[in-house]
Amino acid sequence: MDINNFLKQKGFKIIALAVGAVILLLLVFSTGVKVGTLKAHYSYKWAENYHRNFAGPREGFFGDLKRGFGDKDFIDAHGIFGTIIKIDGNIILIKGKDNVESAVLVSDTTVIRRGRKTIKPADLKTDDRIVIIGSPNDQGQIEAKLIRLF
Repeated sequence: MDINNFLKQKGFKIIALAVGAVILLLLVFSTGVKVGTLKAHYSYKWAENYHRNFAGPREGFFGDLKRGFGDKDFIDAHGIFGTIIKIDGNIILIKGKDNVESAVLVSDTTVIRRGRKTIKPADLKTDDRIVIIGSPNDQGQIEAKLIRLF
């Protein structure tokens, strides 16, 4: 039997296609497993560091370096945890730790969540306890990127 005749036979082509399909399926499956593993790892690490991400470590981000400042802590510029005391248009006034009041600017791109559900800014009420993550602006406000209600 000649090798050229063997390669031209219908049976060889079917076997080659089947092997190729199995290899392709294994590649797709292994890619799915890898993506799933990465997502699970991220979720695990996020939950493990939840307190540090949203409320900060008890001793603060600077740890012992803050000791020299006494009671004069830095103002939280990128986030705040507290209670809504006033809502005026797209400005929310929050009473945070040590009764420090902070102004938060809510925009159209701000994501507001209660649990897993996304809500509208109109659903916010005074006395709601919230965590806000954002960035500071030149007016001393926090431009909210994420608001999470408790």
